[in-house]
Amino acid sequence: QFQLVESGGGLAQPGGSLRLSCVLSGFTMEYYAMGWFRQAPGKEREGVSCISSRDDSTNYADSVKGRFTISRDNAKNTVYLQMNSLKPEDTGVYYCAASQWDYCAGFAPVRFGSWGQGTQVTVSS
Repeated sequence: QFQLVESGGGLAQPGGSLRLSCVLSGFTMEYYAMGWFRQAPGKEREGVSCISSRDDSTNYADSVKGRFTISRDNAKNTVYLQMNSLKPEDTGVYYCAASQWDYCAGFAPVRFGSWGQGTQVTVSS
């Protein structure tokens, strides 16, 4: 299995920004789609964004489209989630996940075989 380690979470003001990082160990991430998920208090885990390795195409949840940007640096085995214009409803634990496929097809959790431990993001004034 892959090992994924997230970092960059913390406290941000509404309207502020954070950048999450996820480093993949064990295997090169070059061949795998990478995704970000989050779980807010009292809610189910939901897909936030995904980036394919096949063509670097991206997917975003409607709730974050235009505010969040996913990117990958294959040389560093790292995927990023730049979060701008943060809202209190963005609060939650953010998880990085690696897919067993090289492309994204929605945010079905079964397509992601390896998960990080999560990093807390809190948006509050």
